Amino acid sequence: MLEHQNIEHAKARIRLDRAERALGNAEDMLGENCGAVVGTALCCTIRGARRRVKEAKTRLAKIDASRAN
Repeated sequence: MLEHQNIEHAKARIRLDRAERALGNAEDMLGENCGAVVGTALCCTIRGARRRVKEAKTRLAKIDASRAN
């Protein structure tokens, strides 16, 4: 059971790292002068990336809580 939790924790950590990296990349691209249409699309991308970061953090917190028990 402990091994399964370790694997789930590692997968959740990777998911969080990827989501945070994608969010950072999208925010960096938004800072560049790329036009209104691309800026609007990036805002949607950033919104989705923020949602994925939040979901990943929530999942990781749940796994950490179950490991503490």
